Amino acid sequence: MSIPTRPLGNTGANVSILALGGWHIGDVPDKTEAIRIMHAALDAGMNFFDNCWDYHWGGSEEIMGQALAADRGKWRKKCFLMSKVCARDAKNVRSQIEDSLRRLQTETVDLMQMHEVNWDNDPEWVIEQGGLAELLKCQKEGKVRFVGFTGHKSPHIHLKMMPVHPWRTVQMPINVCDHFYRSFAAQVIPEAKKIGAGCIGMKSLGGGKQGVAKILSSGIATVEECLRFALMQDVSAVVTGIDSMKILEQDLKIAREYRPLEKGELDDLFKRVRPQAGDGRHERFKSTIDFDGPYHQKQHAFDTVPG
Repeated sequence: MSIPTRPLGNTGANVSILALGGWHIGDVPDKTEAIRIMHAALDAGMNFFDNCWDYHWGGSEEIMGQALAADRGKWRKKCFLMSKVCARDAKNVRSQIEDSLRRLQTETVDLMQMHEVNWDNDPEWVIEQGGLAELLKCQKEGKVRFVGFTGHKSPHIHLKMMPVHPWRTVQMPINVCDHFYRSFAAQVIPEAKKIGAGCIGMKSLGGGKQGVAKILSSGIATVEECLRFALMQDVSAVVTGIDSMKILEQDLKIAREYRPLEKGELDDLFKRVRPQAGDGRHERFKSTIDFDGPYHQKQHAFDTVPG
């Protein structure tokens, strides 16, 4: 059985409902095993790969580039490849895109997103510092096919970013706790759909590896419940962390057999989740800078704040 696909907004591309996360694949200690996982995912129909310029300071892109370039690039042809830029200024946006193309061993990245739009002034900065204009120049040059943005901090920042450009994609946290706390699904997805943007979910388990992911470690939901709930939302795909063949096989099974939670299942899940969801204890990436990348903390001068 193949993995279901969905349209990625109005891009014309169809992507697998689960995307292989770039941070986790870069965290696999045995790089040969990481390549084996990526090839197995593509063979199984998981055709959407996520990455970012700063994941493991380029290490994630490098190992993914090796995997996709193997066998004379046959794997790259199977893959809808996404990466992200962290800079807001023109010079560094250009530099980071060139870095990503080199590391990923490709002439074009299918989707390049402005990463971690987590700060209230980011929507202004991408215009004022020239980063968006440079990204669009790279798109015209054929280095990038589609342009989007990501963020995990607050729906209001996403809503502020939305009118800046007719984005093709918007990436955001989508999980069962989000339903009760500063909800991206409720506030952002409807607005993204109005402009035809494909919505991409992340942090469906609450962030982190499956062994320590907040929602899972709390015992309020299982991996299957988390992924099925996320896929019930109006999203094109959900990015999931895969750092072993065991987890890949688990996620492939969930994707192949995907069906929405029935009313009784959903009611039971909400009953378990609601007492712990409303204060954000399992989604601290929405209320603290502790989960923002070091590049972005430095970008906003938080590494220079005393104490």
